[in-house]
Amino acid sequence: MNVVVCLKQVPGTTQVKIDPQTNTLIRQGIENIINPFDTYAIEEGVRLRERTGGKVTAISMGPPQAETALREAISLGADEGILLSDPTFAGADTWTTSYTISAALRKLGQYDLVICGRQTLDGDTGHVGPQLAEMLALPFIAYVSQIEEIADGSLRVQRMVEDGYEVVESPLPAVITVVKEINMPRLPSLRGIARSKSATIPVWGAKELNTDPGRVGLAGSFTRVIRIFSPQRVCQGEIFQGEAEEQVDCLVNRLKDDGFI
Repeated sequence: MNVVVCLKQVPGTTQVKIDPQTNTLIRQGIENIINPFDTYAIEEGVRLRERTGGKVTAISMGPPQAETALREAISLGADEGILLSDPTFAGADTWTTSYTISAALRKLGQYDLVICGRQTLDGDTGHVGPQLAEMLALPFIAYVSQIEEIADGSLRVQRMVEDGYEVVESPLPAVITVVKEINMPRLPSLRGIARSKSATIPVWGAKELNTDPGRVGLAGSFTRVIRIFSPQRVCQGEIFQGEAEEQVDCLVNRLKDDGFI
């Protein structure tokens, strides 16, 4: 069972600041972490390898510093990591990100299952998993909370729905996205940490992936961020004087004047 886990490096805080000139996140001085949902994907990939053999390959697209996320994935049990990094990949939306990852999977060749986290902490769209499956023409299952069985070239899983779960079967290879209920991610082992430090992380760019320049990065994106800003919060209070009934009348009149009632 050869498993590919897609992961993303994201800011390790919700207290992010926006550069008003470029409308991009200010990443300086912010610790980056593996997207939390992706840690469940890594753990499930490692568990599948422990049950069925094979290997786990972690893939991430991002700037050079995203290599640290891949090394962390190796410390958590992944066998190898591949970084997709190229200046032409910058500014990608989810569609061009999925296209780039799909090119990497075609280059990789042999895999049985692709696992993604449900969504990312920063974008929060949940687009990459299904888009990736569409580009690779593979079956897709979302919100997987348990992998029941893998046998005879097929996969049976439980996927979360609003009032319980569904049992779904799919041929392999396939793409799934997992939720946090699927497992409890392990901590890095000493052996894993040592292995991650010595691991070679290949970098695949536009040349290695033979990507279409018009379909990657900002050039190929169907969506663009025009403006990002933090809304200004204006708090203004007023104290009504007089007896309780007078205060209620004043409040009601004010609400009427402001169009709330």
